[in-house]
Amino acid sequence: MCLSIPSKVVKVSEDKTMCTVDTLGVQRDANLMMMDDDDVKVGDYVLLHIGFVMNRIDEEEALASIETYREILEIMDEEERRQTILEGDNCPERGNA
Repeated sequence: MCLSIPSKVVKVSEDKTMCTVDTLGVQRDANLMMMDDDDVKVGDYVLLHIGFVMNRIDEEEALASIETYREILEIMDEEERRQTILEGDNCPERGNA
């Protein structure tokens, strides 16, 4: 399953090709090459796909989505939560679609 959990940008590299995002408390680097320069700033919420920022989203929409994900995560055990957050934007190819 591919999940795109809204992530908050906490840092943008000087050359604006990479950023660090926070996804439900887990920080990781994301590539900004799919975005125009100055499209993403610290404090913005973005959606990722396979490590690339695909688009910026409205904060209100992001926060509502995050709340829904938190409710889902509450019913999972700790390892399931971590895997969902860390691997949610990595969509493995499936043999049978």
